[in-house]
Amino acid sequence: MLRAFASAFKTPDLRRKILFTLGIVAIYRLGSNIPGPGVAYGNLNDCLAAAQTGAQADLYSLVNLFSGGALLRLSVFALGIMPYITASIIVQLLVVVIPRFEQLKKEGQSGQAKLTQYTRYLTIGLAILQSTGIVALARSGQLFPGCNLPLIPDDSVFTQVTLVITMTAGTAVIMWLGELLTEKGVGNGMSVLIFTSIAARMPAEGGNILQNRGGFVFFMVCLLALVIITSVVYVEQAQRRIPVQYAKRMVGRRMYGGTSTYLPLKVNQAGVIPVIFASSLLYLPQLILQLQGDQTGAISQFITNNVMNQSSPVHIGIYFSLIVFFTYFYVSITFNPEDRADDMKKYGGFIPGIRPGRPTAEYLQYVLSRITLPGSLYLGTVAVLPNLLLSVTADGTTAAQNFPFGGVAVLIMVGVGLETVKQIESQLQQRNYEGFLR
Repeated sequence: MLRAFASAFKTPDLRRKILFTLGIVAIYRLGSNIPGPGVAYGNLNDCLAAAQTGAQADLYSLVNLFSGGALLRLSVFALGIMPYITASIIVQLLVVVIPRFEQLKKEGQSGQAKLTQYTRYLTIGLAILQSTGIVALARSGQLFPGCNLPLIPDDSVFTQVTLVITMTAGTAVIMWLGELLTEKGVGNGMSVLIFTSIAARMPAEGGNILQNRGGFVFFMVCLLALVIITSVVYVEQAQRRIPVQYAKRMVGRRMYGGTSTYLPLKVNQAGVIPVIFASSLLYLPQLILQLQGDQTGAISQFITNNVMNQSSPVHIGIYFSLIVFFTYFYVSITFNPEDRADDMKKYGGFIPGIRPGRPTAEYLQYVLSRITLPGSLYLGTVAVLPNLLLSVTADGTTAAQNFPFGGVAVLIMVGVGLETVKQIESQLQQRNYEGFLR
């Protein structure tokens, strides 16, 4: 891999793409640290420091995951890439529900361009809603409960509207930067920005473990992180290859087909989406309690002590069960065995020993259900690792979730890292193809 990066820097075209990508990443991180207009940055830092050692530190760690710490700082890029991710998931789900969207998906590049445009419009709408909610929480003092310092001293309508417009515009700029990365960089623009946001928090969380628990625990965490990353890479690359044979057919005077290939079914077919769904659902009760204000009731205490307490067995059980459920749900709506069987039949393909048509669809469904179970258990195990290791990485005065190599963070970082390396290697092969004869 290091030799591939060295070769990439020796190629002028690839070197320009890599440097362009690094420049966009630097702009993204700069915007994540520029405070929004009207925000009292000193008071915000004091409240944030107190919140990171409080009882709700695990919640703030979850909120800051995709923004790289920018959300709770009320920066220009406070919303990060999360509105775009949410809009993309919603549009992807609507493709299954709305026939018009399904037709656009089948139209190819032109239809995909329209779906992308719908995703952009929905992203702006979600950004307006989320920024309005964040500003309202900051103005009312509910963003950091227990901190009485004013985050927005001038609570006039003009200041609040300006801050909402700034955050929404920041989301639009992030979308534009992601598209620039995809077009002129190494590819996977939005994924690279997510990778950057998560990686930006790793040094600080590692430093917290080293400072609070000492060098031995830090070394053991690094060793465990190496084992986890290796295991995640192994499972992410694992796939069930179903052999597919294409019959020979005459088109004019040419003979086509007669080739053998395979249909790859990944063990983790759903990716990281089930973990995001489960985390969002578990975040909703705490958000409702914050908006309600009264947290002294029996139900509120149960939710705080069990549902939102990440070291609670109730929280871990609910989290794990939701991930398994959403894995099966997401795979069922994104992979249609009947459509795959029809496509294979249309082009003269068949699975050896399986009749084309409905038997092929039933076989694909059988194989998919068999490999989805270990995939869902794998996702659930990786996601709850920070909860299980919370007592190891946090001392008696720090309740924050300090274990940095677990959950959705390591899944996204490993997935994006593997895909980026594949993109660079494929571009190197296009430029340095030697052929059969030397």
